[in-house]
Amino acid sequence: MDPEMKSAVSSSSSSSKALPDFKQSVKLKYVKLGYHYLITHLMYLCLSPLVVLIAAQLSTFSFKDLYLLWDHLRFNLVSVIICSTLLVFLSTLYFLTRPRPVYLVDFSCYKPDDARKCTRQIFMERSRLTGSFSDENLEFQRKILERSGLGESTYLPDAVLRVPPNPCMAEARKEAETVMFGAIDELLKKTRVNPKDIGVLIVNCSLFNPTPSLSAMVVNHYKLRGNIVSYNLGGMGCSAGLISIDLAKDLLQVHPNTYALVISMENITLNWYFGNEKSMLLPNCLFRMGGSAVLLSNKNRDRRRSKYQLVHTVRTHKGSDDKCFACIAQLEDGDGKVGVSLSKELMAVAGDALKTNITTLGPLVLPMSEQLLFLATLVGRKILKVKIKPYIPDFKLAFEHFCIHAGGRAVLDELEKNLQLSEWHMEPSRMTLYRFGNTSSSSLWYELAYSESKGRMRKGDRTWQIAFGSGFKCNSAVWKALRTINPANEKNPWMDEIHGFPVDVPRVSKLH
Repeated sequence: MDPEMKSAVSSSSSSSKALPDFKQSVKLKYVKLGYHYLITHLMYLCLSPLVVLIAAQLSTFSFKDLYLLWDHLRFNLVSVIICSTLLVFLSTLYFLTRPRPVYLVDFSCYKPDDARKCTRQIFMERSRLTGSFSDENLEFQRKILERSGLGESTYLPDAVLRVPPNPCMAEARKEAETVMFGAIDELLKKTRVNPKDIGVLIVNCSLFNPTPSLSAMVVNHYKLRGNIVSYNLGGMGCSAGLISIDLAKDLLQVHPNTYALVISMENITLNWYFGNEKSMLLPNCLFRMGGSAVLLSNKNRDRRRSKYQLVHTVRTHKGSDDKCFACIAQLEDGDGKVGVSLSKELMAVAGDALKTNITTLGPLVLPMSEQLLFLATLVGRKILKVKIKPYIPDFKLAFEHFCIHAGGRAVLDELEKNLQLSEWHMEPSRMTLYRFGNTSSSSLWYELAYSESKGRMRKGDRTWQIAFGSGFKCNSAVWKALRTINPANEKNPWMDEIHGFPVDVPRVSKLH
């Protein structure tokens, strides 16, 4: 679960319910973390230009120059041995330390059938018919729906829409299979990849972890090979999708010439709350049915047909702090009904994790001019104690597109303000929240699909995906477009209705 749910409780948030102002509280130690990422890759960064310079110099030699060099070296055995040893050492070091490129061949997002659409009226009718909620809490849910940023065409599984609802293990498995297999079938059709060629499988679903696992269900359904490296990630919240990408990236470094399939989803059926604790009712109002499948490759020959290349992943974990660890927890209410509890400190925790992640990412992606201005003002304020206005780097100089987890409207408003983004930059996140709701870890891919459907993705464009969730975690991924995406050739959940977007979604402050 994620921090946006808390932000929907009230349309007039107090300062304790808003994200902290990044301008006032950037910490120097997190800037150092970003430069630590650079230092850990310093050997590769230094060796790359050195190898290029040596190759360029040798390419200028004529046959006569090479003969003279050989004539000189054959009478100097020590020089030959030293030069040969150094050349072999540098070449070996370069190839051993050079990370394998990770390409995103393609991805797909599941779009449920129209029969699963849930308007606000249907949601309230079904909630009322269960007989589980008091009149006060029914009114509370109605207000949350109005202020959530969700539209009238989001989706819920059959077990929840049915009267009476039927949340059971069989229905939960049915939802999981429908979402996963629907996304994977479309992905395999788009990429024309043989399932037997997939060497790494990662499935993430936070709240539904059956036995056999979801990853085993995929292996069984598609008859994947027996030596596949499979993982099933549970309990990691809305940021688990980027954790899966980071894990796949690491696995592709050690498993050459293979594909990695990453599936991100959340399961609604067994996690619908039927109690009257208000903080536990928020997920009912925000979370909706959805999922994504992403195919990654480390094959050089796949670069030409791939859409993106993974440039950076940055993960921030605040779980060592008890307040951060306990701010989102799945537990029972006073009547023994299971739900997800959200603490009052959630927004402050989310803001701190977000700040840490952004500050760490900055040195990796920002132009040098922005880094120098930022560091100069930060050192002046923190070390020299000079009273100067803090400088917030312009991340629009580092990225053309932003995919911010579509968890709730209020946090999107706060991020737009803190990062000084335009409505155009926020449009994919807002429209995803409006059209599909909070689909947890898969929401980032609906947002990227939106940008593609609008014809915005050009070769060389950089996209920043950022998500946060329980634990508490905040994770980022940076992608570079390898080719211009032509919407006419795309098939995704937006294509048959993209002409109707964007729509005007009132801000929280405009609601009564």
